[in-house]
Amino acid sequence: MLSADAVTHNPEVDLPGLPLPLTGRTSFFAILGDPIAQAGSPALFNTAFRRRGWPAVLVPMQVKAADLAMTLRGLRGIGNLRGLVLTTPHKIAAVGLVDSIGAEARLVGSINAIRCGRDGRWHGENFDGLGCLRGLQMAGHSVAGRRVLVVGTGGAGAAVAAAIAREGPSSLRLHDVDAVRAGHVCAVLRATFGAVSIVVGPPDLRGVDIVINCTPLGMEGNPGPSVDAEGLAPGMVVADLVIEPEMTELLQAASSRGCIVHPGRRTLEGQVDALCTFFEGESHG
Repeated sequence: MLSADAVTHNPEVDLPGLPLPLTGRTSFFAILGDPIAQAGSPALFNTAFRRRGWPAVLVPMQVKAADLAMTLRGLRGIGNLRGLVLTTPHKIAAVGLVDSIGAEARLVGSINAIRCGRDGRWHGENFDGLGCLRGLQMAGHSVAGRRVLVVGTGGAGAAVAAAIAREGPSSLRLHDVDAVRAGHVCAVLRATFGAVSIVVGPPDLRGVDIVINCTPLGMEGNPGPSVDAEGLAPGMVVADLVIEPEMTELLQAASSRGCIVHPGRRTLEGQVDALCTFFEGESHG
């Protein structure tokens, strides 16, 4: 476990920001993405580090897709690097750049976290699905027995779909502009969760109880809702994984039509503790 020897305990541990003072014993974490300005991880993780008394800091790093492999090779030379969080567009590409991956990552074909072991080995896993599911549950929304539509089956979307399927929805429909990708995810999930009705189809909201946007649509610089807002109905739970803006076009439209909105920050909050436990494993002795 990380030693707290170098930490000055601040009674205001719930304030976001860096755990001070930073010293030569500070462990280093980073979140990699492009864009990165919308990332909510630095505030949440640095607050979590304070609560745990960890002498650690997480910083944002903007890394283009074409530069990911080069960046990860360079980061392997940092001796006090303990972990990485991955966001768009790196979750699938990073699978082939680590030494091993966990069971969930093997199932969904993507990772959103890397534990950097002191032995030099990097281990990847995916917590997006767990985070989404816990976020919904903490807000009082069960997916068991519900009709769920997941829009987007990339790195995060496949993980979310797997987590939903595991809970036993009455039906799960997947939609992606890349029909081949959606079909592959559907086939994998059907083989794993045979008792659940899983199909690929249009983003038709009729008869849907819960819709989850797992695409970048709605993010700053990438405007537009991922579904036709006209299909939104009162009482429907509408979740969006986009963190900034908090109220995306989809969530604004959902709120105006009497839906229950579930912003992206809750998915991130739902996985912070699990990620810290993951990071606290082998790499922290």
